[in-house]
Amino acid sequence: MPGAPATHMPRPGPFADFRPSWILHEDPAVLVIHKPAGLPSQAADPDQADDVLTRLRAFLHRRDGGELPYLGVHQRLDRDASGVMLLARSRAANPALARQFEGRQVDKRYLVGVTGSPPGHGERTLVDHLARGKDGRSVVVGRSDKRGKKAVSHLRCLRRKGTRALLEVRIETGRTHQIRAQLAHAGWPVAGDRLYGGAPAPRLLLHARSLALAHPMSGDPLELDAPPPPIFERWLGRGGTWLPPQPESLRAAIERAAHRRWGLAQRRDAAEAIDAFRLVHSDGDGLPGLHVDVYGDHLVAHLASDEAVRQRDLILATLSELGFAGIYEKIHPRQKNELARTGHADLSPAHASWGQDAPQEQVIHEWGIPYPVWLADGLRTGIFLDQRDNRRRIRELADGRSLLNLFSYNGAFTIAAAVGGARRTVSVDASKRALIRGKQGLAQAGCEGDHRIVHGDAFDYLRRCKERFDLVVVDPPTYSKTKRGRWTSGKDWQRLAAMSFKVAEDGGTLLLCSNDERMSGNQFRRFLHEGARQAEVRIQQMKDLQIPADFPAPVGGEAHLKAVLVAL
Repeated sequence: MPGAPATHMPRPGPFADFRPSWILHEDPAVLVIHKPAGLPSQAADPDQADDVLTRLRAFLHRRDGGELPYLGVHQRLDRDASGVMLLARSRAANPALARQFEGRQVDKRYLVGVTGSPPGHGERTLVDHLARGKDGRSVVVGRSDKRGKKAVSHLRCLRRKGTRALLEVRIETGRTHQIRAQLAHAGWPVAGDRLYGGAPAPRLLLHARSLALAHPMSGDPLELDAPPPPIFERWLGRGGTWLPPQPESLRAAIERAAHRRWGLAQRRDAAEAIDAFRLVHSDGDGLPGLHVDVYGDHLVAHLASDEAVRQRDLILATLSELGFAGIYEKIHPRQKNELARTGHADLSPAHASWGQDAPQEQVIHEWGIPYPVWLADGLRTGIFLDQRDNRRRIRELADGRSLLNLFSYNGAFTIAAAVGGARRTVSVDASKRALIRGKQGLAQAGCEGDHRIVHGDAFDYLRRCKERFDLVVVDPPTYSKTKRGRWTSGKDWQRLAAMSFKVAEDGGTLLLCSNDERMSGNQFRRFLHEGARQAEVRIQQMKDLQIPADFPAPVGGEAHLKAVLVAL
């Protein structure tokens, strides 16, 4: 129910470092866990230690006290795989464990969901040579290729439905991405595998089912088993991705997404704090039609499909278990013209749908910079979280330079540039209210100096503009209409790019962005090149920018946001 604004809450439950229930076996020599999907075996970013060792070590230290415990690694699982993972608890256990793992004496069995036409009855053995490829992949190479290392996998089909099947895979060797690379090469890619062309699935359908070896100290048999998540059988029955109607399945999917955001959640208390990010990103997290954002102590649930709206009560009930102060909801109609007919009041309630209301104007932080947001003010909140890293880039480029921010909305890019030391900025937007909020945001961030706002159509401004700028940010909506004209993302980008290039200084930099999901990255770059040709400017460098990891692309698809940095 609506209530008073919440005070600062403890870090919510989904971002706990480790859960005791994940421990399958523990003794003075070894510790075996059931690693959940989404938890990395090693940190991808050294500055953001979110790996299982860091989190498990912190948990054991808090539980047992004393010095930080020793943990030795002899086995790794891919981040989005789940299942049995063994670690040495003492240094004395390392030699015996190393002999068994390196000598192929450990029985390692996996459950894998695949598509294609895998073998029927009986066991089949795959023998390949794997080498490091591009983009972190492993590739099959010829036996004579000196880069290749032998990989041996034995597979057996357990159950099949149409072109979908569940396999048991027993591996002799332990090469990087061995199962994923070998099965993809054989024509049976693992479902949910972004790297190797897997079919859409709610998650990577790879699970380390069991591990059997001799105990490193006693020599006694040590057999450990991690029951597979129910999602494997459900995927076999229906395929694809879907919003699960079962509370336990929805809870598990949200927890998987939370594991991927654990490192972000820890930045809440960092020197350059981040306390706003995306917790669930629709198909990218196996939950089509549902986006969930964290804003400090509150959540905002975006229901973007008929199915999500039908499951509204289940979604709110499940999110309410996460320990946040309150939850807002926003219903996004498929057709934008529905907004005029229904009005925002029906689509975005003015109060929290569960828990406490947030302040009418709330302040969140990105890389330490404060930005105002409004959780109950229509379908938007005042900031686009997928531009978090791009705002940081503009901040790093801005010192002593001039900035033009087109389609500036509430001026978040302008604030980032001003904090970074921009000597002057101009923000252009058709909404007077957004420009006023942007001006207030600059003051709130302590930014003084030459920061001008221009109320009007960006195309009109570009036609009249006689100034030149060192930095130009172009981040238009997919569709907009003003008194002077209409903008539709697509070929209109050629005209917009050409006009933007003309107001950039020689040697200037432009950040051009599109969230048009219909347009591919290749099409976007072609439009920008054609715009440069029309403007008669020479592009020195065009660089595609990665969007934040909390906005993953769907399996087999592109990220929704295309962002390109152009140097003239």
